[in-house]
Amino acid sequence: MTMNSQGRPTRAESAGTTEEASDTPTLTGNRGLMIRESLIFEKDAFGRTGVDLPEPKPRANRLGGLERREGIGLPGLSEPETMRHFVRLSQKNYAIDMGPFPLGSCTMKHNPRLNEKMARLPGFADVHPMQPEATVQGALELIHVLARWLKELTGMPAVAMSPKAGAHGELCGMMAIKAAIEAKEEAATRVRVLAPESAHGTNPATAVQCGFRVDAIPADKTGRVDLNALKEKLGEDVAAIMVTNPNTCGLFEHDIRDIADAVHAVGGYFYCDGANFNAIAGKARPGDLGVDAMHINLHKTFSTPHGGGGPGSGPTVLSEALAPFAPVPFIVERNGRFHLIERREAAKSAGAEGAESFGRMTAFHGQMGMFVRALSYMLSHGADGVVRAAEDAVLNANYVLARLRSELTAAFDGYCMHEALFDDRFLKGTGVETIDFAKAMIDEGFHPMTMYFPLVVHGAMLIEPTESESKAELDKFCDALLSLARRAKAGEVAAFKAAPRHAPLRRLDETSAARKPVLRWTPPQPAEAAE
Repeated sequence: MTMNSQGRPTRAESAGTTEEASDTPTLTGNRGLMIRESLIFEKDAFGRTGVDLPEPKPRANRLGGLERREGIGLPGLSEPETMRHFVRLSQKNYAIDMGPFPLGSCTMKHNPRLNEKMARLPGFADVHPMQPEATVQGALELIHVLARWLKELTGMPAVAMSPKAGAHGELCGMMAIKAAIEAKEEAATRVRVLAPESAHGTNPATAVQCGFRVDAIPADKTGRVDLNALKEKLGEDVAAIMVTNPNTCGLFEHDIRDIADAVHAVGGYFYCDGANFNAIAGKARPGDLGVDAMHINLHKTFSTPHGGGGPGSGPTVLSEALAPFAPVPFIVERNGRFHLIERREAAKSAGAEGAESFGRMTAFHGQMGMFVRALSYMLSHGADGVVRAAEDAVLNANYVLARLRSELTAAFDGYCMHEALFDDRFLKGTGVETIDFAKAMIDEGFHPMTMYFPLVVHGAMLIEPTESESKAELDKFCDALLSLARRAKAGEVAAFKAAPRHAPLRRLDETSAARKPVLRWTPPQPAEAAE
């Protein structure tokens, strides 16, 4: 791997392969329409600017000797140069508008443009959290209606709308559980939280954040919670269990009701990670399965996935046992007007959830833009459409599973839910590793699926095609993976080790990039003049 002066990887060292030898270098560094783009700071030219401002009128200096004496380090570019720079950068991003994104709905799936249009309506986009209630009745009504849909879909009596992401929603649920335990004066004894080994990493982290000790539960040979191992770990010191359903292996926990009953029998609570609710929305209600608390990723299940880091929204539904401990604020309707309940005392007098609230999760009331998008998604789909979306997500994943079984090795037997999980057994003895397979997918024009996760499966490849993909797109994707698997088994190791050949920067040294990131650009120092 060679590095330029700024520490950015450029290309892999030549391995002497025919693929490397066939590359034709160019003077510009461009390869056809794949334009080599430097940092915007490297394009800087003194005095160049995209605006033309008049000279300021002379006036007295009031800076008291603090005026700037040198450049502030911002690059100077003309308007066309600035525009081209950012357009070229955007062309290096793989997007859902370009093709399928097998990382799944938790990162990127099709977002209907209607939802974006609704979120940009002035009454929603410009609303301020400190406006008087009388001026935001429409916004409050929207949150109230959305909350009703979420309670209907989950079969739960209460929902906290303020959590701003999945992990934030987990924290909300576990804080409600902790508050309920404290109300029963059992905080000193109920100190353990059970979590499957395949749980999302945020699950044990959230439990520890709330002061609990985490005890791992192994999976059985089917990839699900080992019910017998779970029962052996139950006791009066168990505060709760945190289970993802469908789980991280893309499988439905068919013992879910037995798990809930067993935990409830010892006085514990059942927290369900709702990250994969998109697979069962409208098909199964968590409240009917014995769940006490569950967060819902609006930014996954109901539009606007969180590719790029946000924003997100993680409303948390609560059972009758936990509803009194729900955080404020929440909304109540009286005589056709909507009111925001922000204090525990007001919640008690309103006779609603939150009478014993543990407090606030955030300064204001949640992510308004996410609420608008989610309700737009629900209303445009309707109850039958939400069910169809879940069914299509499961259908697409099982279609991928069925098509790829002939060359790739499925991690577990049987059908999956919304994502198909493969391991690296089909690569054994080929010299090709999971990471090589992922890099070769880039040359075929596909973003790799989730690699090496969940950790309970060796060399994992987790494919979540989402409900929005057509059969034609899935066939193209599967054909590419089947071809790569055959090439790996045929001994084309060198080609896989050199992949990707058609990416702008070729194969990056990801280990060095993670351990020694170059986070600051420094201008090259001018050579000192010889004396």
